[in-house]
This record gives sequence, structure tokens and C-alpha cells, in this order.
Amino acid sequence: MKQVWGSNWKKDFSANNLNDFEALWDLKTDWFEPPNIRRGGWSGVVKITLDTPQGKAGVFIKRQQNHTTKTICHPIKGIATFQKEFHNIERLSAKQIPTLELIYFAQKETRSILITKELENYHPLDSKELYDLTTKSKRAVLLKVAQASAKMHYWKFQHNCFYPKHIFVKKIEEQWDVRFIDLEKLKRTIFKKQSIVRDLLTLYRHADNHWTTKDRLYFFKCYVNEKKLSTRSKRLWHTIEKKLQNKRKSS
Repeated sequence: MKQVWGSNWKKDFSANNLNDFEALWDLKTDWFEPPNIRRGGWSGVVKITLDTPQGKAGVFIKRQQNHTTKTICHPIKGIATFQKEFHNIERLSAKQIPTLELIYFAQKETRSILITKELENYHPLDSKELYDLTTKSKRAVLLKVAQASAKMHYWKFQHNCFYPKHIFVKKIEEQWDVRFIDLEKLKRTIFKKQSIVRDLLTLYRHADNHWTTKDRLYFFKCYVNEKKLSTRSKRLWHTIEKKLQNKRKSS
């Protein structure tokens, strides 16, 4: 059985009588959201609060059975979707790209468990709490999200589900912290431009009701780190904007 613990978390789970795979698998509590059932398998999430020496800690426990996704290396049988998400959390963390804090991953035959720490007091980019920000605060958020996005694409990672609801932010003192979640479909690409166009188009489309053209342009300038767009950046901007207009017309 493959099993990985994040730093210093094993003792906290042991103190709460959740120190092994079976104890975590048999944990009885309400679902955080309805389980996803498909093709003879299922996947579900619960949230619990642990007692730790540092105080209460909220964690999400994701469990699944016979729930797989096909990859280039596993085109027939596929791999557990949580295994893929676990690897992607590790890959982003290794490049200091902001994402979830990994607590635990284990796989036993057809069953998988993935545990991550709750993003306490963070809000998704499409949340009401962020709609009422001042222009200055909104631009501070856009700057941090743009910089984190640019770093992800620099390493040729394509998120593939880059919706505002999968980008979480939190103000810490005078700075905004960014976290990317829902990494099951994240992949490496050969060409960086492919990742940029796909992810930014997705982000712009789903932020359409709350981002103006000025917001998108400001975000993009922060993304390419240019106060005045270069010829190359202008071409990329127009490519994404044209695709965005086409998507609007077809929807």
C-alpha cells in the first residue's frame, strides 16, 4: 500500500484516533458535498476538525473507490483521480506554485484517500466577498493572481479547469495570498502558449460577469509584467480576446 504523510500531521491524526487507512476509510460523518457516482465507482468529500497542539484545524478528507482517469502513461486502466491530484499538488509545491497543503495520501487496491488542509478564511475569486472590493484592492488581487498564474505557465503547467471558483485568495496583513485548487486535470504541456491561451480564456469567460475589459487588460499586463504591451504580448492578448468574443457569440 502506498502511503504518504505531510510533515508533522501523522501525530495529530493519531491523537484523534485516525492514524491508519482503515480508520480514515471507516470514518462516519456527513458528506461535505454529494458523492460523485459513475461507471461503477464513487468519490466523496467530508470535512472534519482536528484537535492539535496549535488549536483546531479543519481538514478535507476525500475518499474514492474504482474512480479512475486515463493518462498518457496509463491509457487503458488509468489511475485513481486522487493519485493524479496528489502528484499534481506535489509538482506545484516543488516549484513554489501556491496550492493546497498536502496532509495525507494513500492507495489500497481500488481505494484511495487524499487529505488536505482547509483554506481557512480564503475566498474563491468569484465570491461575493470580493465583488465589493475597492478598485485598489481589486487590482491588488488581480496582480497576485496574475503573477501566480504566470509562474504556473512558466513551468508549462496547464490547469485545464481554471475557473474563478478554483482560485482562492486571502488578505494577510497588506498582501493577498493565492491558492490554486482542483488539480485533477492539471498537466504539463510542450508549448507554453497552449497553456496560457487555454487557461486565461477559461478564466476570462467565467469571470465575464464581474471583470470589465479594463480588468482583463490590467490582469494581462500584470501577467506578462509589462506596463505597455510589447508587440508579442499584443498578439497574444488579441488571440485570447478574439476567442473570448467567439465563445460569447456561440453561447
